[in-house]
Amino acid sequence: MPGSARSMPLPPDLPPGVVGILLGEHLRALASPRYGHAVRDHWILAVEKVRYVGEPVAVAIAETEPQAQHALELIDIQYEELEPVMTAETALADGAPLIHEEQYETGASPGHVNLEAIAERSNLLSHDLLKWGDVDSAFARADIVVEGEYYYPMAFAYPLEPYVAVADYQDDMLTVYSCGQHTYMVRRDLVDVFGLPLSRVRVITPFVGGGFGSKSYTKIEPLTAVCSWHVRRPVRLELTVEETVLTTRSDDARIQLRTAADATGRLIARRARCLLNSGAYAENSLLVSAKTAARLVGPYALEAVDLESRAAYTNTAPASSYRGFGGFHATLASEVQLDELAERLGIDPLEIRLRNLAPPGTVFYPGKRPMTADAAGDVSLVAEALDWGTPRPRGRGLGMAINAIDAGAAPVGRSEVRVHGDGSLTVLSGERRARSRQSDRARPDRRRGVRCRPRQSPCRPVRHRGHAVRSINWR
Repeated sequence: MPGSARSMPLPPDLPPGVVGILLGEHLRALASPRYGHAVRDHWILAVEKVRYVGEPVAVAIAETEPQAQHALELIDIQYEELEPVMTAETALADGAPLIHEEQYETGASPGHVNLEAIAERSNLLSHDLLKWGDVDSAFARADIVVEGEYYYPMAFAYPLEPYVAVADYQDDMLTVYSCGQHTYMVRRDLVDVFGLPLSRVRVITPFVGGGFGSKSYTKIEPLTAVCSWHVRRPVRLELTVEETVLTTRSDDARIQLRTAADATGRLIARRARCLLNSGAYAENSLLVSAKTAARLVGPYALEAVDLESRAAYTNTAPASSYRGFGGFHATLASEVQLDELAERLGIDPLEIRLRNLAPPGTVFYPGKRPMTADAAGDVSLVAEALDWGTPRPRGRGLGMAINAIDAGAAPVGRSEVRVHGDGSLTVLSGERRARSRQSDRARPDRRRGVRCRPRQSPCRPVRHRGHAVRSINWR
């Protein structure tokens, strides 16, 4: 939650083994104290205001992790609580406290998203509309209309290995070892933070350690790099599972959906209003919002649609994309409602899908390429494997769901092949191996490194007076 504190100078003598303490006030020497590939709104450390539970507010850098943890326990912080904004509905209500008072700039790789909403000073992060056909006319001539409200909760991808990074900043050159999925995007964010040429920032991803999208985009790399910059030694930061959960999650979403069909179960039109809780920072929620609207179309040939999706800032952990970019939000609402429609019409759930799936080669989404998959054939194969028509014993159920998604997200991957005069080739390509081995966690061995532990914000939102991160005194 949000809150505030008075800043006090640190004592000159640090506890044994403690190399340094990093505060928000130290970020003023950087080219940018914030990062973000879409919107540069994510503070490396909370400055003046803490926006969510678990946001880093100070870092102890020490020779060993126990020494760093001990230093954190000696820090005294005085908070002034602010009114929390925990839901998207509250965030967009009239007079709601602003999560961000500042006007932020666009990041280096926003992708194909709508950035108009952030131009206004409000808690609205993204507003996406998808329309075609005459929706009102389609609903007016429909034989049946089903409607409902569906909620997808916050969820965490739980990678096999929590977030871990090693950074080495020396002589205006930065090397970072990351377990992230977007090596080059992390590199660009670090370039913006330090104001260094691209050639002086190197990011290495030996192993992802499981990601599923939760390690997409930049996470703890800027904080680790700034710690190394602060003490001019290699620094390693590894989050606990609890800290990792507070670093990213899926957007939770509330979807109001109406679907119109004729008496045979043929879908005619769909109207939806989606509201996403995107947390304290933008991350990739702008694209999640856009894709949620698009994926409510599903693999079905609809005459008309009116689909609206909004994403809002709140005082909760930052949300981002993984496992389908809004696909599970849309699929939950769409497929549950299709089952409801089948039940009301007395049609088998498999049959109603087969009647509506777009055939291969069909352009059912204006402006997009034709359907390339044999969706009906795929569903039929699944149904056959499940022995769909056979009654189940009491207490046993059977269900199915399907969606079709449009490919495409930022950043766009790139490889290069150079053909030389002697017939030899040079291949330039980024590669990440998505497996985890403790022995493979690379770290700089040129100089002895140190470890750091972040001090995270408490369970209420706080604001800091002045320009420092918070009031810090040794007990």
